Amino acid sequence: MNLFVGNLSTETTDADLRQIFSEFGDIVSVRVLKDNETGISRGFGFVEMTEKFAAFDAIDNIDCTFLKGNIISVKEAKPKTTDRKTNSFGPKKPYSKPSYPLPRRDPNRL
Repeated sequence: MNLFVGNLSTETTDADLRQIFSEFGDIVSVRVLKDNETGISRGFGFVEMTEKFAAFDAIDNIDCTFLKGNIISVKEAKPKTTDRKTNSFGPKKPYSKPSYPLPRRDPNRL
């Protein structure tokens, strides 16, 4: 199960996350994402665990705890979607003019 870990300090490393999450079960992979140009942490990462129940146990125990000065957020990672035809409000709709007349702007009014 893949977990999202947010609000990480810039000093947090993969080894730090591996150490904390290994207390709850076996770890498949750990990755703290870094900026391509500067190499500084982007403030979030992903931890993949072998067992779903161990992952839920880690979420319950690690979420809202301190790590290197920040209160971190741990939750189940959602799969990345490549479909750009949807947004958080549902499918995108093409723009169409309203069926009612729009009011005209009075040029003499400020």
